[in-house]
Amino acid sequence: MRRLSFIFVVFFAIPSGYTLDYAQDVRPFLQTYCIECHGGKKVKGKVDFTKMKTDADLSAAFETWEAAIELLKEGEMPPDAAKQPSAANLDVIYQWYQQRFVESVKAHPGYFKPRRLSAWEYRHTLHSLFGFDMETAVIEAQQTVTEKSLVMKLLPTDPPGKSGFKNDTSGNPLSTVIWDQYSYLAEEAIVRFLEKNPEIEPKDVIRRFLPRAVRRSLPEHELAKVSDRVNSEADLKRELKTVLMSPGFIYRGILMEGEKDTEIDVDQFELAERLSYFLWNDMPDDELFRIAASGQIRAQIKQQVDRMLKSPKSHRFAENFATQWLALDSMDQFANREVTIAVALKEQPIEFFNYLITENRPLLELIDSRVTYANPILAKFYRNDRKQIAPYRKAQGIEKEIVPHNRITLENTKGRGGIMTMPGILAMNRGPVQRGTWILERILGDHLPEPPPDVGQVEPNRKGEKLSFRQRFEKHRSNPTCAVCHDKIDPLGFALQRYTNDGSFRGSGNFTESKKKKKGTDYDSGELDTSGRLPSGETFKDFDELKQLLLTKRRKVIVRNIVKRTLVYALCRKLEIYDQPTVEAITKRLHENDGTWRDLIHEVVGSLPFQKTVIKGTNS
Repeated sequence: MRRLSFIFVVFFAIPSGYTLDYAQDVRPFLQTYCIECHGGKKVKGKVDFTKMKTDADLSAAFETWEAAIELLKEGEMPPDAAKQPSAANLDVIYQWYQQRFVESVKAHPGYFKPRRLSAWEYRHTLHSLFGFDMETAVIEAQQTVTEKSLVMKLLPTDPPGKSGFKNDTSGNPLSTVIWDQYSYLAEEAIVRFLEKNPEIEPKDVIRRFLPRAVRRSLPEHELAKVSDRVNSEADLKRELKTVLMSPGFIYRGILMEGEKDTEIDVDQFELAERLSYFLWNDMPDDELFRIAASGQIRAQIKQQVDRMLKSPKSHRFAENFATQWLALDSMDQFANREVTIAVALKEQPIEFFNYLITENRPLLELIDSRVTYANPILAKFYRNDRKQIAPYRKAQGIEKEIVPHNRITLENTKGRGGIMTMPGILAMNRGPVQRGTWILERILGDHLPEPPPDVGQVEPNRKGEKLSFRQRFEKHRSNPTCAVCHDKIDPLGFALQRYTNDGSFRGSGNFTESKKKKKGTDYDSGELDTSGRLPSGETFKDFDELKQLLLTKRRKVIVRNIVKRTLVYALCRKLEIYDQPTVEAITKRLHENDGTWRDLIHEVVGSLPFQKTVIKGTNS
């Protein structure tokens, strides 16, 4: 494949201080090298450069330009068969990109948008308000996983927002169906609370309940006004339901105060709320509420983060963030075969992720670590270290049961370590394309376009042929359009060919016809080729060497992706071009100082978009 060298690019060809112009300096390049496939009659990969005409168009497409520059630098675009730009041509584009998307971008906190509580947030908030979970009576067997929460049963599943995360709810409509469910849940919660507290004093309850429900202090005159209306249990029920159906409860931050159309610090209660829903998926507890009311939360935010990460509630952050970022819900497919296996596979990366956060481990231990979590169900994947796995004895009369994981150290287990070689990750991504795509998108943060509709399947060996799957795949991907993505995907995916469809490690040696074969795989040549070459030119012979390349040559890329994903989740919104300076500043500090997961969280909660905002006025 073609490779370009940029070592001797002549930078003095563009005068110092000269500002490149999109219309004059960039459009001609696009017309010559890009428009044929990305504009006009052809729009491959959903990229149409003909629609980028104004400065606003360019800003909105900053992620497209980021990807395009990466493809140009790696020599992946234009395709080999197309006309090729010179080093001087490319230098103009690189310098324009640097000027337009890096040097001239001013950091901005973003514009405030009220967000409806996600189903998870609503569930935990109700629990914190009333002191009990809204559970349904369910008869279940020990080997099944049944949703007991009435909230999660009734509220529709939150779709991922533009950010890719389910807490990004600013665009979710409040339908009549959801409104009816809120009404039912509010009434049910109130009834159960009277049942549990038969001798309550209505006026005292309403005074304590209102500020906690809206997650901020209220003026005495407002509390007195409501309290004066409460003289009986019926009055209390009415006022409790009123607040539970109010925007102040259902929406996050809608009561935030501040000057419109100007950059402001979010108020103390909004900051407490951002912090608690980020790390706990829940409303602020009494201590956060007290510190916010005293105006000291900014001064104590580091101590509060450390305190909150020690709480069992922080496991919710690991569970929700890791599950959505790493697409762990794909493992639910295994529940059709065996629920206990599905749960064991899915809980392993969650427990590992929780360990990285709570134990303040380095960021790159996500990729390579001697620590993992396992239970007896997963013992077969860790045979040489299985003595560390806590033994389990079934209770009499129980056929199968969900068993918790415990931490083990990988001392004698080959082919494991880090998130990418966990059995569940490998099993939910079968084959080199799925595995390579998962690493590329989830770990490296490189999002690929949809494959062509006529991509077809890998043809089996013809009579007399003994080609390996990889050799037959090379024939399949001969289309230059397909090769652009496959040059990135395939080296990553084929490096994992020693792992079977269920995530087992084959070890060394050949895998011949005499050994067990499963549907969907073939190794007719008797060989497993796990070597590869990255688009940037580095070569490796197996996954261990690839992993070392990721930890060194791609280290900053991985750190940047971790920063982006965490910031997106914390802000509950898609990143915009004005977030780039924040991303790059945090990435630089963590990359240069071998940052930990705790360092990352401190950086995020102390960042400009987390601490500040702009509230749009009526005329903006």
